[in-house]
Amino acid sequence: MYVLQPILSRMIKIGSLKVVNADGKIYRFIGEASDLVPGEVCVHFHDMRYATWLALSPSMALGKGYMEDRISVEGGSIYDFLQILSVNVELDDYHWLHQFFGSLDALSRRVQQFNPASKSRKNVAHHYDLSGELYKLFLDKDRQYSCAYFVNPDNDLDTAQTDKKAHIAAKLLLDRDHKVLDIGSGWGGMGLYIARHFDAHVDGVTLSEEQLRESNQRAKSENLADKAHFHLQDYRTIGDKFDRIVSVGMFEHVGVNHFKSYFNKIRDSLKDDGVALLHTIGRIGPPVATDPWIRKYIFPGGYIPALSEIMPAIEKTGLIVTDIEFLGLHYAETLRHWQQCFQNNRDQVRYIYDETFCRMWEYYLACSEVSFRHLDSTVFQIQLVKDRRIVPMTRDYMANEKSALREAKANDNRAA
Repeated sequence: MYVLQPILSRMIKIGSLKVVNADGKIYRFIGEASDLVPGEVCVHFHDMRYATWLALSPSMALGKGYMEDRISVEGGSIYDFLQILSVNVELDDYHWLHQFFGSLDALSRRVQQFNPASKSRKNVAHHYDLSGELYKLFLDKDRQYSCAYFVNPDNDLDTAQTDKKAHIAAKLLLDRDHKVLDIGSGWGGMGLYIARHFDAHVDGVTLSEEQLRESNQRAKSENLADKAHFHLQDYRTIGDKFDRIVSVGMFEHVGVNHFKSYFNKIRDSLKDDGVALLHTIGRIGPPVATDPWIRKYIFPGGYIPALSEIMPAIEKTGLIVTDIEFLGLHYAETLRHWQQCFQNNRDQVRYIYDETFCRMWEYYLACSEVSFRHLDSTVFQIQLVKDRRIVPMTRDYMANEKSALREAKANDNRAA
C-alpha cells in the first residue's frame, strides 16, 4: 500500500473509503460527507500486489482485477467504488501520476485507432457478434444499444428509447418516400421506426452479421421488407444519394484517422436538400486515448472523440452544422437501467458465458455510468446540412414533430 496510500490520501476529499488489504491491514480515507457518495465504501484487495497495480495502472487494475476477483466491495457493488473515485476526480482531476501515464498513452492513439475496412469488421464482431440472447437480457424490447432520451426521469427504458427515436426523427425533418441511409444500423430499430412512422425507404448498413440477420428478419416479420433493407457493408463503399442520413452509436468505431473520409462520405451521399444527424458518444474535455481496459476487452479500435476533433473534420467537407445537443446524463440513466436489467438476468448470462464474462460486463456498465455521470463522457447529436435554408429558423419543429409522434403512438395503443 505504500504507493497507493499517498495517492488515495490526496485524492479522497469527498466521502469515506475503507480499504482492507490482502494482509488484513485496514486503511481509511475520509473526506467531507456528501449525498453523492452515501455511506462508507469498503473494498477488499485479495492480492498483495494489487494495491501497487492499482496505483500504477488504475484502468487495467480496476477492470481486469475485478474480472479476476482480485478486488471485491463489501456490502455494495463495484459501482460504489468507482463512484467515490470518480466524484473525487470530478472535484479535483486525476492524480498527476495518472495524468502523466495518460499523456504517454495518448501519443499512440492514432495507431490504436487505425481502422481499415478489414480491421473494422473484426473489431465490430468482437463486441456485436456476441450471442444475440445476451443483448435481449439487458436492452429494451427494440434492442436500442445507445443513449435513451428521458423526457421524464421516471420513465422506463422502453419509453425512453422510443422517445430517443422520436427525438432523432424530429431532427431529420422526415417526409413520406424519403430515401434514408442508416449508417451502423444495429438491430434495425431506428431504421424500422423511420420506415413505419414516415413511410420512408431505409437502407441500413452494418458490419455485424448477427445484427444483419436480425434486422432483415424483423423487417420481414413487421411487414416492412419493402421499405427497410439492411446490408453487410462498410460505410466507405456506399455509392448512392440519400434525402436523409442518420448514424447512431457508430461514429465511436470510426477512429480519428478516418474522420475525414467519414464526413466526406456523408457529404457525397447526401442530396443538396438533405439533412444528416450524427448521434455519438463524445468527450466534454480535450482529446485523450481510449481507456486501456475498454480498448482491450470491450471495444477494440474504438475511440470517444472530443468536439474539437469532430468539428474541424466537418468544416473541411463544406457541411454546415445547424444544431448540436449534449445528452450525457441521459446516457448515465440509460446505463443505470441496463445494469439493473443485467443484474436481474445475471444467472442467464452466466449460463451463456461464464462468471468472468459476467464480471467483465458488470464492470463495463458500471465504469461507463460513472464516466457519464461524473467524468468527461457525454453524447453529441449533431445536425448537418448542405443548404442552411433546409432547417427552420427555430427549433419548434422538433417539439411539434415529437408531439405528433406521441399522439400517433397513443392512437395505436388505444386501437390495440
